[in-house]
Amino acid sequence: MVQRTWLHDTMQEDDLIGTTLGNYRILSTLGQGGMARVYKAYQEKLDREVAVKVLPPWYAADRNFVERFNLEARLIARLTHPNIVTVHDASEQRGHLYIVMQLVNGGTLKHRMDQLQREGKVMDSAEVIPIFTQLADALAYAHEQNIIHRDIKPVNVLMDRSGRPILSDFGIAKVLASTQMNLTRPGAGVGTPEYMSPEQCQGGAVDGRADIYALGVMLFEAQTGRTPFQGDNYPALAHSHIYEAPPRPSSINATIHPAIEQVILTALMKNPQQRYQKAFDMVEALKRVLTASPPPISYYRLQGSAPFSGPLSPSPVDGRQSGLYLCYQCQHLNKPKMRFCVRCGYPLNQCGICGERNPANNRFCIKCGQSLLV
Repeated sequence: MVQRTWLHDTMQEDDLIGTTLGNYRILSTLGQGGMARVYKAYQEKLDREVAVKVLPPWYAADRNFVERFNLEARLIARLTHPNIVTVHDASEQRGHLYIVMQLVNGGTLKHRMDQLQREGKVMDSAEVIPIFTQLADALAYAHEQNIIHRDIKPVNVLMDRSGRPILSDFGIAKVLASTQMNLTRPGAGVGTPEYMSPEQCQGGAVDGRADIYALGVMLFEAQTGRTPFQGDNYPALAHSHIYEAPPRPSSINATIHPAIEQVILTALMKNPQQRYQKAFDMVEALKRVLTASPPPISYYRLQGSAPFSGPLSPSPVDGRQSGLYLCYQCQHLNKPKMRFCVRCGYPLNQCGICGERNPANNRFCIKCGQSLLV
């Protein structure tokens, strides 16, 4: 409640705007979260705009927290990866703990998901694969440095103007090396309930596989428009993460590529031993989706009469009724005898057994005879 009051008061009147923290002149508010406000600021010496995250004043009064904050800031500042936000500086002034980062102006992944949802759409594979491959690669790099994030969620993925995802908010990251110095507590309940792994919900020891689980939740959300588990409170969500099997993404979005669905289900295994053991394993699995044969349009007919069981519906066309066949890659309608999409060149009805590119309306492969309905 105190935290909400502080955030509410800063929205009414923010005394930091127009002042200077260190070498940074605070220009405006960019946003706020549960534990910090983020400002746009100007660094005159280098003539650049930056983002400054400022923590509530009571954190500065806890010297143990300040010690942990400074340690984590130093470790995170060493991370150099194109998909991890660059940390420029961290300090304390007038009771304000703050961290200075690169300014990213393209919104967040949550903004993108919300935009698509308003349009009645979900993210297609051509957009999903590059974004999540880069995020998994960023996590693989951070995990190699003994840093786990612990709070992977769409609002913590910044997007630059070119669409490049940049993972931010390592401020509450669990630094594995620091546990030896008793500066962090294994299993501390940090995270966002919709994206927390079962072991986080149980307060157990956490490693990089918790980040992989959260990335799987986010990929599920990108492909279906919702998180796998929904509830009004933390106990309900925690129970679902620990005990309930997630719904198959294809039960919500029947047009999801089976290979992407398998990536999601592997990342969401309850037992960490059954997930991808390294984030790089998830990178490789996502890359393989690019070379995997897309299922023929008849695959979607077997899933039901419509590709989505819900309001999000790009409505592929049944070739038996319309005489046109949908390209999985770009959603263009093609004539029955086409083997490749006339718009994007993607194979329309490739056999999953021998790889033969068949005409769009074929029910059996012309080379090996395999049914194209499964």
